Amino acid sequence: MNPEHRNKKDTLAANKLCMVLLCFSLSLFLLPLNGQAQEIKASPVAKQLSENGTAADGETIEPGGQFTGSAPMEVEFTSNVADASSTLRYEWKFSDKADFSSTLLSRYDEVVTYTFTTSGTYYIKLYITDTASSVTYESNAFTVIISESELKVPNAFSPNGDGVNDVFKVKHKSLVKFNAVVFNRWGQELYKWNNPEEGWDGTSHGKAVKDGVYFIVVNAVGSDGIKYNHKGDINILRGFSSSATGTTGE
Repeated sequence: MNPEHRNKKDTLAANKLCMVLLCFSLSLFLLPLNGQAQEIKASPVAKQLSENGTAADGETIEPGGQFTGSAPMEVEFTSNVADASSTLRYEWKFSDKADFSSTLLSRYDEVVTYTFTTSGTYYIKLYITDTASSVTYESNAFTVIISESELKVPNAFSPNGDGVNDVFKVKHKSLVKFNAVVFNRWGQELYKWNNPEEGWDGTSHGKAVKDGVYFIVVNAVGSDGIKYNHKGDINILRGFSSSATGTTGE
């Protein structure tokens, strides 16, 4: 055999051997000692931050768990991945279908905070992909149920300082917009507020108004799209314990 031809064959063989050894070394670098891609270990949780417009007690649930309440409801979703790395890609999928046949929205952070403002049942899953090894993780679904809206406006209260019914407040569920205004009999604005958790204490410009009949207008929108437009009377009944001192003539 021609020595030159033999040298070329030897060189090709050596190059192939180097490529094999290089690929093998890379595989050892990318895989753990047992020769298999590492499993993604995660313990995602959901934490309720607020419900019906007020701060919640911080209740947490695991995948398969459920929150039920009124809008607006703010929930924080945390991935809690063990040994997180820069090669992990996160996706939180939100759907109104239990089988996730359609997706309402997706978020791509390790921790996601979302406010639910529309009535209905929602399902949320966490998907994680390791872009270095293509290993994936899929959680079970969290469930969030938002109730239909409700608004009830009372027609009397007794701000006499006895600790009972001292503040005029509406009863509500799942309201995403709210505005209330109180007028006197001459149409003058006495008080207004836009948080359904708040109310009227029977004062105007820092002074208690007289017992009598006042007029209230409430405009609100529910999480289910229902619009509330209430106009009615408010009766202030302080009773015999009330004092005429310091009252205004409004």
